[in-house]
Amino acid sequence: MIARYTRAELGAIWTDEARMEAWRRVEVAACEEMDGPLAEELEAIRAATFTVEAVAERERITDHDVAAFVDVLSESAGPAGRWIHHGLTSSDVLDTALALQVRHAGEVVLAGARALVAVLVERARQHEDTLCVGRTHGVHAEPTTFGIKLAGFACEAQRNVERLERAFAEASVGAISGAVGTYSAHEPDFERRVLERLGLAAETVSTQVVARDRHAALLCAMALAGAGLERLSTEVRHLQRTEVREVEEPFGSGQKGSSAMPHKRNPIASERITGIARLLRGYAQAGIEDVALWHERDISHSSVERVVLPDATALLDYAQHLAVRVVRGMTVNTDRMRANLELTHGALFSQRALLALVEGGRTRDDAYRLVQENAQRAWDTGTPFRELLAEAAPDLDLDAVFDPTAFVRHAREIVARLEGLAT
Repeated sequence: MIARYTRAELGAIWTDEARMEAWRRVEVAACEEMDGPLAEELEAIRAATFTVEAVAERERITDHDVAAFVDVLSESAGPAGRWIHHGLTSSDVLDTALALQVRHAGEVVLAGARALVAVLVERARQHEDTLCVGRTHGVHAEPTTFGIKLAGFACEAQRNVERLERAFAEASVGAISGAVGTYSAHEPDFERRVLERLGLAAETVSTQVVARDRHAALLCAMALAGAGLERLSTEVRHLQRTEVREVEEPFGSGQKGSSAMPHKRNPIASERITGIARLLRGYAQAGIEDVALWHERDISHSSVERVVLPDATALLDYAQHLAVRVVRGMTVNTDRMRANLELTHGALFSQRALLALVEGGRTRDDAYRLVQENAQRAWDTGTPFRELLAEAAPDLDLDAVFDPTAFVRHAREIVARLEGLAT
């Protein structure tokens, strides 16, 4: 992933240096569990080093990255280097090392996912009673509260945390099962001991490679998390439109919204999140394509994963931190929210009027027609809906119908459902 969309902590996990260091850890752990190497040989193996440049130079000859790495590391270890990669196949090293990187990336991504839940919960509590327009199809529907809006996003973000936890755990498995997964060079107990040293679970049945449905599930979970971020960012983008202007992204004192129009304050962070979500969905598709390999294995998945796993984890991590910044720093224009509630001249109370008429003895269809006609007149002519109803249905308790507290009565109860999510 390009540096613009990569935070340093996540990017460091996927460098060539980090990848080969993970290979080295697997090779050393395997040697430590072998019966052959003597104590002094193990010390030499542990002290063996490599450089990315040396491996790249060797790969020009071998045309095989793991073989080149083994050559360089073995040479550094001296005579003890004969034990490095003894009885292993490349996939043992690659897949187990990848699990180490995935696990590390998961720690970073999940920290960001939990931070998003926490800030959404915090702001939902702040605005549990803040009345605003609820919209369906983009059209004013009924009043709601901004706290309820944010509570929904917080619950979705928590579900994404749980999905990501499961998916990262499922993909953080290794295998030291040898060629075609038959343990022909080492016993299954050797695999168990090596993976225990590395803190990894073992693939249940390896076919030389770890099954790629695990990585596909992870990429799908990240795509879903991205979709949740996109839903949140789409809401901010709509609410920041000039005609709405209920919410605005944070805007720095020296920030410029447009190179040509100095008045502009654009929801650029939310738009960036939207674009990133599209990429994450594409990576999920690529991960699903990687599941079906030929027979016990091929390497058609390898070139894909070298791109999609670093890119997807980096992008999700970056997008989550953008979202945290937006939610924490966004301006909530409560005055504008109140003003927007009046745009339909009271027609937002149409359901309450309908219910009151039915409860007063009218048929539902008659009540519906009466309310619909007068609500549309209020909207079209600017006449207060309450005045029109007073004429059309003088028996109605208008104070009860047009009581705005009815729409916030349960808001605190709904926001209270977030208890515990932030932890």
